[in-house]
Amino acid sequence: MTALHDWFQTPPGQTLLAWEQRQCQAALADVFGYHALQLGLPDIDTLAANRMPHRWLAVSAATALPALAHPQAAPAAARVALAAAGAALPFAEASLDLVVLPHTLELAADPHASLREVHRVLVHEGHVFITGLNPASLWGLRQRRARLWQRVFGNGRLFLPDAGEFIGPWRLCDWLRLLGFEVESVHYGCYQPATRSARRLARAAWLERLGTRWWPIFGAGYAVLAVKRAHGARLLGTAWKAPAGAAVAPVSVANRVSRTNRTDAAQPQDK
Repeated sequence: MTALHDWFQTPPGQTLLAWEQRQCQAALADVFGYHALQLGLPDIDTLAANRMPHRWLAVSAATALPALAHPQAAPAAARVALAAAGAALPFAEASLDLVVLPHTLELAADPHASLREVHRVLVHEGHVFITGLNPASLWGLRQRRARLWQRVFGNGRLFLPDAGEFIGPWRLCDWLRLLGFEVESVHYGCYQPATRSARRLARAAWLERLGTRWWPIFGAGYAVLAVKRAHGARLLGTAWKAPAGAAVAPVSVANRVSRTNRTDAAQPQDK
């Protein structure tokens, strides 16, 4: 089984991390507020370009802290502020302006509970930024083929990490809308073939521009930016009422006399 931290040290993992770092810089630089939280994946600093005065990195003690013992993770270890579970964040309700989940939902035991917790701690108009691996990509196809090979022949090497469950971006957007989030943007990237060679990945870098134009939804990685919306009640006063129409005078029809009868009554009678 390949851990997510170990896979990010491989050439395809480094390629994906570099793309996600660029997406964070472009999407989160202009997200303003006071308190921001990155939950998981200390291999990348998603809040580097953000200008909020209070920024924290939280990791899960069960999964991420053992990875910090790796020699290459020493800079990340210095940034860790607290250990917390995604389904039980130690923050008050409506206290954070930005929450970043880099591959956090893929490793969560209950991604629905983690999203509900993020919705709880975010303020009104607060943002959530989520990155993940797209199962509908060349990398995802190779992973499924390797899994099938393992089930049939009992051996085979997986291309992507075996830990966690990959969540499609369309599925994630549905979850966000059900919780009351409004999806602002969805970006895809890493259209290179599924190879472990750094040289081949560098040669296929030109596919990034081509894939963005012709098959955008099949990138190996995706990044979703959503904002929390709270639709409150709208008070209505007397102005919303339709103006009363002019009263129509009633017409009496009970003692109506026909025109013929009135004419006969006006003529003198012969004697």
